[in-house]
Amino acid sequence: MSKVFYYDNIEGFEISYDNLFKDLSEENNYFLYCKTNSYYSVFKHIILSLILGEELILLDNDFSKEEINKLIGDENFIFNSKSFKSIGQVSFKDIQERINFNKNNWKITLFTSGTTGLPKKISHDFDSISRFVKRDKKRRDNIWGFAYNPTHMAGLQVFFQAFLNQNTIVRLFGVSRTNCFKLINNLKITNISATPTFYRLLLPPDLICPSLQNLTSGGEKFDSKTLQKLNQMFPNSRIRNVYASTEAGTLFASNDEVFYIKPEISHLMKIKNNELYLHSSLIGKSNSLKLNDNWYQTGDIVDVVTNKPNAFRFVSRKNDGINTGGYKVNPTEVEDVIRLCNGVIDVSVFGKKNSLLGNIISCQVIRSDNTLTEKCLRLFLQEKLQEFKIPRIITFVDSLKTTRSGKLSRNN
Repeated sequence: MSKVFYYDNIEGFEISYDNLFKDLSEENNYFLYCKTNSYYSVFKHIILSLILGEELILLDNDFSKEEINKLIGDENFIFNSKSFKSIGQVSFKDIQERINFNKNNWKITLFTSGTTGLPKKISHDFDSISRFVKRDKKRRDNIWGFAYNPTHMAGLQVFFQAFLNQNTIVRLFGVSRTNCFKLINNLKITNISATPTFYRLLLPPDLICPSLQNLTSGGEKFDSKTLQKLNQMFPNSRIRNVYASTEAGTLFASNDEVFYIKPEISHLMKIKNNELYLHSSLIGKSNSLKLNDNWYQTGDIVDVVTNKPNAFRFVSRKNDGINTGGYKVNPTEVEDVIRLCNGVIDVSVFGKKNSLLGNIISCQVIRSDNTLTEKCLRLFLQEKLQEFKIPRIITFVDSLKTTRSGKLSRNN
């Protein structure tokens, strides 16, 4: 088997699946908690937990001592391991058989990104974590660009899609734009799943990547300008937009901004006051989530496009609204408009506390060159937005702050 992982640095340090299985066969310590910078170590521990039928708890490497103590108790628990007799030499077929045998006892526990407070603990079984994995011979030659944090739901789903089809995995998360393009073209990556924020880091579309066959975007609103630019960079790729969450995994997919609810699961979701609700049967196990008569409030605000068939468009997160001078501003709406301005690569809109207005609308902008000035941007926005929505403070920056899961951060 020649498939490999490229991981941990842009130099392309690699390990074959054969070496991975050798590492597994020699392992005799199992850590319930996985907290590491190494993507390979995370992947290896996921497979090992499946082989043993043990729970695995994934922790972000930058969790502070205070967060860990609040989430799981004494941080020293992380370093406790369980010894076991070496499992012996394994092959991919052996692992598949062990997964099938142990999957009813296995679970993986992860935490939400914590953008609105302390991360919430969610546990999934094998069926829920691999719900949308597609396995067939035509996918055996796929090469995956891994553009997510592996300790979060989106990263896990990409890992299982790649691993169960024995695909090469190449780390792109945290890699510079220049080196990202080098990896995509040199290694002929065929599939990438990432946030719109990640894709915008690849702009402007002055380079072409012909090897890409499938691009998936999720985790944030996917704007039409980004979609247009991606079509230029990846002319041979099919582009899909997905709706997913840590609590439920992937639920919907679309070719544009509109998500259609499949008839077979339409009874497991509802929209109330423009907020999406999911039935508890779609949600992983958790003591951290509040349910109302078996319904979970996602916090996602949506617009209903049609009721027959049921379809909606994502608008924003409920907690993202910024109160300013008696008005409520949707930062996602403002970002979408700013991105339409020529010379804007990406933008983050957020509120700065103010004793008089409550918040001042502010933004940070990545521009393609210095010809875009604050005056030019303000003149553009005056034609597009109401005055109270136009940022009072505009700052040009080289990069934008992101969350642990690779989304735009509004905590500036």
